[in-house]
Amino acid sequence: MKKLGLVLGSLILAACGSGAGTNSATAQQLANQLFGAATRGTSAPAEAYGTYARGCADGLVELPETGPTWQAMRLSRNRNWGHPEMISFLQDLSRQAVGIGWQGLYVGDISQPRGGPMTSGHASHQMGLDADIWMLQPASLTLSRTERENISSISVRTEDQRGVTPAWTRQHAALLRAAASDPRVDRVFVAAAVKIEMCRTATPADTPWLQRIRPIAGHNTHFHVRLRCPAGSRHCETQSPTVAELSNGGNGCDDTLTWWVTDYLNPPRRTTPVEPSPEPPQPRRRSAREMIMADLPRQCAQVLERE
Repeated sequence: MKKLGLVLGSLILAACGSGAGTNSATAQQLANQLFGAATRGTSAPAEAYGTYARGCADGLVELPETGPTWQAMRLSRNRNWGHPEMISFLQDLSRQAVGIGWQGLYVGDISQPRGGPMTSGHASHQMGLDADIWMLQPASLTLSRTERENISSISVRTEDQRGVTPAWTRQHAALLRAAASDPRVDRVFVAAAVKIEMCRTATPADTPWLQRIRPIAGHNTHFHVRLRCPAGSRHCETQSPTVAELSNGGNGCDDTLTWWVTDYLNPPRRTTPVEPSPEPPQPRRRSAREMIMADLPRQCAQVLERE
Protein backbone atom coordinates (compact mmCIF):
# COMPACT_ATOMS: atom_id res chain seq x y z
CA MET A 1 0.00 0.00 0.00
CA LYS A 2 2.94 2.37 0.65
CA LYS A 3 4.14 1.86 -2.93
CA LEU A 4 0.61 2.54 -4.21
CA GLY A 5 0.50 5.75 -2.16
CA LEU A 6 3.78 6.93 -3.72
CA VAL A 7 2.50 6.19 -7.23
CA LEU A 8 -0.79 7.95 -6.63
CA GLY A 9 0.97 10.85 -4.93
CA SER A 10 3.18 11.44 -7.97
CA LEU A 11 0.17 11.27 -10.25
CA ILE A 12 -1.75 13.78 -8.12
CA LEU A 13 1.20 16.18 -8.15
CA ALA A 14 1.29 15.89 -11.94
CA ALA A 15 -2.42 16.53 -12.13
CA CYS A 16 -2.38 19.56 -9.84
CA GLY A 17 0.89 21.08 -11.02
CA SER A 18 0.78 24.57 -12.53
CA GLY A 19 3.86 24.32 -14.68
CA ALA A 20 1.85 24.02 -17.89
CA GLY A 21 0.11 27.34 -17.19
CA THR A 22 -3.15 26.19 -18.77
CA ASN A 23 -6.56 24.84 -17.72
CA SER A 24 -6.66 22.39 -20.63
CA ALA A 25 -7.51 18.83 -19.55
CA THR A 26 -4.81 17.56 -21.90
CA ALA A 27 -2.17 19.45 -19.88
CA GLN A 28 -3.10 17.63 -16.66
CA GLN A 29 -3.35 14.02 -15.57
CA LEU A 30 -6.86 12.77 -16.18
CA ALA A 31 -8.90 11.76 -13.12
CA ASN A 32 -9.73 8.36 -14.58
CA GLN A 33 -6.02 7.54 -14.79
CA LEU A 34 -5.58 8.46 -11.13
CA PHE A 35 -8.49 6.36 -9.92
CA GLY A 36 -7.73 3.56 -12.35
CA ALA A 37 -4.28 3.20 -10.77
CA ALA A 38 -5.72 2.35 -7.35
CA THR A 39 -5.82 -1.37 -6.73
CA ARG A 40 -7.43 -1.36 -3.27
CA GLY A 41 -9.93 0.69 -1.32
CA THR A 42 -9.00 3.05 1.50
CA SER A 43 -9.02 2.00 5.14
CA ALA A 44 -11.16 5.02 6.08
CA PRO A 45 -14.81 4.54 7.08
CA ALA A 46 -17.16 4.05 4.15
CA GLU A 47 -18.39 7.35 2.74
CA ALA A 48 -19.49 8.40 -0.75
CA TYR A 49 -18.67 11.85 -2.10
CA GLY A 50 -20.36 13.74 -4.94
CA THR A 51 -22.73 12.23 -7.47
CA TYR A 52 -23.05 8.94 -9.30
CA ALA A 53 -21.36 10.42 -12.38
CA ARG A 54 -18.96 12.81 -10.62
CA GLY A 55 -17.65 11.37 -7.40
CA CYS A 56 -15.49 8.92 -5.45
CA ALA A 57 -15.62 7.02 -2.17
CA ASP A 58 -13.76 5.95 0.93
CA GLY A 59 -13.99 2.53 2.47
CA LEU A 60 -15.24 0.57 -0.54
CA VAL A 61 -15.02 -3.19 -0.09
CA GLU A 62 -14.58 -5.97 -2.60
CA LEU A 63 -17.42 -8.29 -3.50
CA PRO A 64 -15.82 -11.73 -3.09
CA GLU A 65 -15.12 -13.20 -6.51
CA THR A 66 -17.34 -16.19 -5.79
CA GLY A 67 -19.99 -16.77 -3.16
CA PRO A 68 -22.66 -19.39 -2.52
CA THR A 69 -25.17 -17.50 -4.69
CA TRP A 70 -23.10 -15.22 -6.95
CA GLN A 71 -20.04 -14.79 -9.10
CA ALA A 72 -18.34 -11.49 -9.97
CA MET A 73 -17.65 -11.25 -13.69
CA ARG A 74 -14.82 -9.70 -15.75
CA LEU A 75 -12.42 -9.82 -12.83
CA SER A 76 -9.58 -8.33 -14.88
CA ARG A 77 -11.33 -4.95 -14.67
CA ASN A 78 -11.08 -4.86 -10.84
CA ARG A 79 -14.49 -3.22 -10.68
CA ASN A 80 -16.12 -5.49 -8.11
CA TRP A 81 -15.75 -2.88 -5.33
CA GLY A 82 -18.69 -1.18 -3.69
CA HIS A 83 -19.98 0.62 -0.64
CA PRO A 84 -20.65 -1.98 2.10
CA GLU A 85 -24.36 -1.29 1.67
CA MET A 86 -24.12 -2.22 -2.03
CA ILE A 87 -22.18 -5.40 -1.29
CA SER A 88 -24.81 -6.39 1.28
CA PHE A 89 -27.60 -5.60 -1.19
CA LEU A 90 -26.05 -7.76 -3.91
CA GLN A 91 -25.61 -10.70 -1.60
CA ASP A 92 -29.20 -10.35 -0.39
CA LEU A 93 -30.54 -10.13 -3.95
CA SER A 94 -28.52 -13.17 -5.01
CA ARG A 95 -30.24 -15.19 -2.27
CA GLN A 96 -33.61 -13.92 -3.47
CA ALA A 97 -32.65 -15.06 -6.97
CA VAL A 98 -32.40 -18.61 -5.62
CA GLY A 99 -35.94 -18.24 -4.31
CA ILE A 100 -37.24 -17.44 -7.81
CA GLY A 101 -35.54 -20.47 -9.36
CA TRP A 102 -32.07 -19.25 -10.38
CA GLN A 103 -28.80 -20.56 -8.93
CA GLY A 104 -27.87 -16.99 -8.08
CA LEU A 105 -26.49 -13.96 -9.93
CA TYR A 106 -23.70 -13.00 -12.28
CA VAL A 107 -22.62 -9.56 -11.09
CA GLY A 108 -20.98 -7.17 -13.55
CA ASP A 109 -19.27 -3.87 -12.85
CA ILE A 110 -19.83 -2.13 -9.53
CA SER A 111 -17.03 0.39 -9.04
CA GLN A 112 -13.27 0.80 -8.95
CA PRO A 113 -11.56 0.37 -5.55
CA ARG A 114 -11.85 4.09 -4.77
CA GLY A 115 -14.64 4.91 -7.16
CA GLY A 116 -14.05 7.85 -9.49
CA PRO A 117 -14.21 8.05 -13.28
CA MET A 118 -13.31 4.89 -15.19
CA THR A 119 -10.86 4.50 -18.04
CA SER A 120 -13.53 2.85 -20.19
CA GLY A 121 -17.23 2.19 -20.20
CA HIS A 122 -19.46 3.83 -17.63
CA ALA A 123 -20.09 7.50 -17.01
CA SER A 124 -21.54 6.65 -13.59
CA HIS A 125 -20.53 3.89 -11.10
CA GLN A 126 -18.29 6.46 -9.36
CA MET A 127 -19.36 6.12 -5.69
CA GLY A 128 -19.75 2.36 -5.23
CA LEU A 129 -23.54 2.72 -5.30
CA ASP A 130 -24.21 1.42 -8.84
CA ALA A 131 -24.07 -2.21 -9.95
CA ASP A 132 -24.79 -4.10 -13.17
CA ILE A 133 -26.49 -7.49 -12.88
CA TRP A 134 -26.49 -9.81 -15.87
CA MET A 135 -29.72 -10.97 -17.46
CA LEU A 136 -28.07 -14.35 -18.01
CA GLN A 137 -29.39 -16.98 -15.61
CA PRO A 138 -26.30 -18.68 -14.15
CA ALA A 139 -25.75 -22.23 -15.33
CA SER A 140 -22.74 -22.57 -13.04
CA LEU A 141 -21.29 -20.71 -10.07
CA THR A 142 -17.89 -22.34 -10.45
CA LEU A 143 -16.68 -20.48 -13.53
CA SER A 144 -12.92 -19.92 -13.72
CA ARG A 145 -11.41 -16.45 -14.12
CA THR A 146 -10.83 -17.19 -17.81
CA GLU A 147 -14.40 -18.37 -18.32
CA ARG A 148 -15.68 -15.20 -16.67
CA GLU A 149 -13.73 -13.12 -19.18
CA ASN A 150 -15.14 -14.95 -22.20
CA ILE A 151 -18.75 -15.72 -21.34
CA SER A 152 -21.36 -13.17 -22.42
CA SER A 153 -24.77 -12.27 -21.10
CA ILE A 154 -27.96 -12.54 -23.19
CA SER A 155 -30.15 -9.82 -24.66
CA VAL A 156 -33.78 -9.76 -23.53
CA ARG A 157 -34.69 -7.00 -26.00
CA THR A 158 -35.40 -7.38 -29.70
CA GLU A 159 -33.12 -5.80 -32.29
CA ASP A 160 -35.76 -3.19 -33.17
CA GLN A 161 -35.78 -2.22 -29.45
CA ARG A 162 -39.59 -2.41 -29.25
CA GLY A 163 -40.18 -5.73 -27.51
CA VAL A 164 -38.66 -8.51 -25.45
CA THR A 165 -37.13 -11.69 -26.83
CA PRO A 166 -38.04 -15.29 -25.94
CA ALA A 167 -35.13 -15.11 -23.46
CA TRP A 168 -37.29 -12.89 -21.21
CA THR A 169 -38.93 -14.93 -18.44
CA ARG A 170 -41.18 -14.51 -15.44
CA GLN A 171 -38.07 -15.03 -13.32
CA HIS A 172 -36.51 -11.91 -14.83
CA ALA A 173 -39.62 -9.94 -13.88
CA ALA A 174 -39.57 -11.37 -10.37
CA LEU A 175 -35.89 -10.53 -9.94
CA LEU A 176 -36.43 -6.93 -11.05
CA ARG A 177 -39.38 -6.64 -8.71
CA ALA A 178 -37.26 -7.91 -5.82
CA ALA A 179 -34.49 -5.42 -6.61
CA ALA A 180 -36.84 -2.44 -6.99
CA SER A 181 -38.73 -3.33 -3.80
CA ASP A 182 -35.63 -3.03 -1.62
CA PRO A 183 -35.73 0.20 0.42
CA ARG A 184 -32.01 0.77 -0.20
CA VAL A 185 -32.66 1.14 -3.94
CA ASP A 186 -33.22 4.53 -5.55
CA ARG A 187 -33.93 3.25 -9.08
CA VAL A 188 -33.25 0.37 -11.48
CA PHE A 189 -32.36 1.07 -15.12
CA VAL A 190 -33.60 -1.30 -17.85
CA ALA A 191 -34.20 -1.29 -21.59
CA ALA A 192 -37.53 0.44 -22.29
CA ALA A 193 -38.98 -2.73 -23.83
CA VAL A 194 -38.45 -4.52 -20.51
CA LYS A 195 -40.46 -1.99 -18.55
CA ILE A 196 -43.17 -1.92 -21.23
CA GLU A 197 -43.48 -5.69 -20.84
CA MET A 198 -43.72 -5.39 -17.05
CA CYS A 199 -46.36 -2.68 -17.39
CA ARG A 200 -48.64 -5.12 -19.27
CA THR A 201 -49.53 -6.89 -16.04
CA ALA A 202 -49.13 -3.99 -13.61
CA THR A 203 -51.65 -3.45 -10.83
CA PRO A 204 -52.10 -0.37 -8.59
CA ALA A 205 -50.35 -2.25 -5.79
CA ASP A 206 -47.20 -2.43 -7.95
CA THR A 207 -46.76 1.35 -8.18
CA PRO A 208 -44.25 1.86 -5.31
CA TRP A 209 -41.68 -0.51 -6.81
CA LEU A 210 -42.57 -0.24 -10.50
CA GLN A 211 -41.96 3.51 -10.55
CA ARG A 212 -38.37 2.75 -9.52
CA ILE A 213 -37.80 0.79 -12.74
CA ARG A 214 -36.66 3.39 -15.24
CA PRO A 215 -36.18 3.08 -19.03
CA ILE A 216 -32.83 4.00 -20.51
CA ALA A 217 -30.84 3.36 -23.68
CA GLY A 218 -29.01 0.03 -23.92
CA HIS A 219 -29.33 -2.18 -20.82
CA ASN A 220 -30.63 -5.14 -22.82
CA THR A 221 -28.09 -7.62 -21.42
CA HIS A 222 -28.07 -6.40 -17.81
CA PHE A 223 -30.00 -4.23 -15.41
CA HIS A 224 -28.40 -1.43 -13.44
CA VAL A 225 -29.22 -0.96 -9.76
CA ARG A 226 -28.59 2.42 -8.13
CA LEU A 227 -28.77 2.77 -4.35
CA ARG A 228 -29.73 5.84 -2.37
CA CYS A 229 -26.98 7.71 -0.56
CA PRO A 230 -26.30 5.70 2.61
CA ALA A 231 -26.48 7.09 6.11
CA GLY A 232 -23.20 8.73 7.03
CA SER A 233 -22.43 9.93 3.51
CA ARG A 234 -23.33 13.59 4.04
CA HIS A 235 -21.42 14.69 0.94
CA CYS A 236 -23.29 12.26 -1.34
CA GLU A 237 -26.10 13.49 -3.60
CA THR A 238 -28.96 11.12 -4.41
CA GLN A 239 -30.22 11.56 -7.98
CA SER A 240 -32.94 14.07 -8.76
CA PRO A 241 -35.68 14.34 -9.91
CA THR A 242 -36.96 11.46 -7.81
CA VAL A 243 -38.72 8.54 -9.48
CA ALA A 244 -42.00 9.74 -7.95
CA GLU A 245 -41.50 13.14 -9.58
CA LEU A 246 -40.55 11.61 -12.92
CA SER A 247 -43.72 9.51 -12.94
CA ASN A 248 -45.99 12.16 -11.35
CA GLY A 249 -46.65 9.74 -8.53
CA GLY A 250 -47.63 6.93 -10.89
CA ASN A 251 -45.90 3.77 -12.03
CA GLY A 252 -44.16 5.26 -15.07
CA CYS A 253 -46.22 3.24 -17.58
CA ASP A 254 -47.11 6.38 -19.51
CA ASP A 255 -46.18 8.53 -22.52
CA THR A 256 -42.68 9.10 -21.11
CA LEU A 257 -42.15 5.34 -21.39
CA THR A 258 -43.66 4.83 -24.84
CA TRP A 259 -41.50 7.74 -26.10
CA TRP A 260 -38.58 5.30 -25.98
CA VAL A 261 -40.13 3.12 -28.69
CA THR A 262 -41.65 5.97 -30.74
CA ASP A 263 -39.94 9.35 -30.96
CA TYR A 264 -36.64 8.09 -29.54
CA LEU A 265 -36.34 5.50 -32.31
CA ASN A 266 -37.97 7.61 -35.04
CA PRO A 267 -37.71 11.32 -34.20
CA PRO A 268 -40.49 13.39 -35.80
CA ARG A 269 -39.49 15.80 -38.54
CA ARG A 270 -39.39 19.48 -37.68
CA THR A 271 -41.98 21.53 -39.56
CA THR A 272 -40.72 24.92 -38.37
CA PRO A 273 -37.19 26.31 -38.38
CA VAL A 274 -35.31 26.34 -35.11
CA GLU A 275 -35.12 29.81 -33.61
CA PRO A 276 -31.60 30.86 -32.62
CA SER A 277 -31.14 31.04 -28.86
CA PRO A 278 -30.58 34.55 -27.48
CA GLU A 279 -28.32 33.08 -24.79
CA PRO A 280 -24.67 32.33 -25.53
CA PRO A 281 -23.98 28.58 -25.66
CA GLN A 282 -22.78 27.07 -22.40
CA PRO A 283 -19.39 25.36 -22.39
CA ARG A 284 -19.64 21.60 -22.75
CA ARG A 285 -19.08 19.69 -19.52
CA ARG A 286 -16.22 17.25 -19.66
CA SER A 287 -17.17 13.61 -19.99
CA ALA A 288 -16.12 11.04 -17.41
CA ARG A 289 -13.00 10.19 -19.40
CA GLU A 290 -12.07 13.87 -19.77
CA MET A 291 -12.46 14.90 -16.11
CA ILE A 292 -9.56 16.30 -14.16
CA MET A 293 -9.36 16.39 -10.37
CA ALA A 294 -10.81 19.91 -10.23
CA ASP A 295 -14.04 18.51 -11.69
CA LEU A 296 -14.56 16.18 -8.72
CA PRO A 297 -15.48 16.89 -5.09
CA ARG A 298 -12.51 18.19 -3.09
CA GLN A 299 -12.57 15.05 -0.90
CA CYS A 300 -11.51 12.94 -3.89
CA ALA A 301 -7.89 14.14 -3.75
CA GLN A 302 -7.77 12.94 -0.13
CA VAL A 303 -9.31 9.60 -1.14
CA LEU A 304 -6.43 9.05 -3.55
CA GLU A 305 -3.79 9.97 -0.96
CA ARG A 306 -5.03 7.70 1.82
CA GLU A 307 -3.64 4.30 2.68
